[in-house]
Amino acid sequence: MTSIFDSERRNIPCTLIEAGPCIVTQVRTEEIDGYSAVQLGFGEKKEKHTPAAMQGHFKNAKTTPKRLLKEFPQDSGYSLGDTVTVEIFQVGDYIDVTAKSKGKGFQGVVKRHGFGGVGGQTHGQHNRGRAPGSLGPGSTPSRVFKGMRMAGRTGNQTVTIQNLQVLKIIPEKNLLVVSGNVPGRRGAYIYVEK
Repeated sequence: MTSIFDSERRNIPCTLIEAGPCIVTQVRTEEIDGYSAVQLGFGEKKEKHTPAAMQGHFKNAKTTPKRLLKEFPQDSGYSLGDTVTVEIFQVGDYIDVTAKSKGKGFQGVVKRHGFGGVGGQTHGQHNRGRAPGSLGPGSTPSRVFKGMRMAGRTGNQTVTIQNLQVLKIIPEKNLLVVSGNVPGRRGAYIYVEK
């Protein structure tokens, strides 16, 4: 993340996103596939690390192998091999950004769910400050209900942040400057939709 100043001298937190160039690697149609969509490829990949079936897929699109493929519902008439750049966005547009959030590993209930712990260190409490407490009834039903908030892996889930505003577009470097933050670590692949 970084920040920029607007015309009224307000400091706005923002994120830089490299969005493209993306190549149209496949066009889905209602007649053949039953739905209309466009598949975009991003990033370069060595041919020796690409399976033979995917090499043929990219040769049909007359492009080199791509690292990432993603389908988007088709709004306009793209054809095979077209290049999609940041110029499809305009300053002021609102976009949705989807990515995998940062993984935080195995965490206890205090960090994962915001529990307060069992309480103070009085009345014989020892070593229980961050414990989850009771998990449910005893003899009946003799099990822990599904969905009980317990310790476990945190993060590393698909997250969508909606309504981020495009503040600036730098077409020569294929950069979008959007307001706010986006999920994921630095250098992670993200999906941007209008």
